[in-house]
Amino acid sequence: MSDETKSIHEFDFNLICEYFSSMERQGPGSPEMTVKALSFIDNLTSESRIADLGCGTGGQTMTLARNAPGMITGIDLFPVFVDLFNANARNLGLDNRVKGIAGSMDDLPFKDEELDLIWSEGAIYNIGFEKGLKYWRKFLKPGGYVAVTEASWFTEERPKEIEAFWNTAYPAIDTIPSVLNILQKSGYVPAACFILPEICWMENFYDLQVKAQEIFLEKHRGNKMAEDLVENERHEARLYDRYKDYYGYVFYIGKKR
Repeated sequence: MSDETKSIHEFDFNLICEYFSSMERQGPGSPEMTVKALSFIDNLTSESRIADLGCGTGGQTMTLARNAPGMITGIDLFPVFVDLFNANARNLGLDNRVKGIAGSMDDLPFKDEELDLIWSEGAIYNIGFEKGLKYWRKFLKPGGYVAVTEASWFTEERPKEIEAFWNTAYPAIDTIPSVLNILQKSGYVPAACFILPEICWMENFYDLQVKAQEIFLEKHRGNKMAEDLVENERHEARLYDRYKDYYGYVFYIGKKR
């Protein structure tokens, strides 16, 4: 069993979409953590405009819609995810104010100062934390909020194995104080910062993949890339279980200056 992990971007996009579309969330998180982050954001009304960038199939977006007023636009690069997102909104009776569109988080379709809140769980790494914060800022109204989860180190020093993994997977990973400093330098007043608990990774993400992996491997029997994709996810789960004291996702919430 190989302990070498590939970047998710090295796999066929169609396989990635098929694998992750069977799950409510495409990354670690929980409804409780989404609601907790939302509790630090004020002044939202029925007229508010919210964007969820890298929304996936909308697991966290639907939680947002059930707990916050306003119109929500979900944006994701993968049309398959967007179709599922819109189906989920219809099934929950939220499609009158929740809509998903295909697009890129580095080429947003909004006007300057159009949005009250930009949300992004487990996705800002695709553009880079600092680049994303600086680019997205112009779309926020004065006093608008950004709320994102970002992989972060919990300690200044860590075992070589996990450091090597993250240096390959996401070299920009940094410590919480450093990330908060970037948030502040990017034009935001830090409003809140908290670590996502272990349940967000294991019970809500990795454990839910076990059955999906069996179905996926059966369908793609003999497909080396499909097998490698599953092994990649299993290896990530093993690493998290082994080194969860050293890293995880952190919710960062900032208010535009």
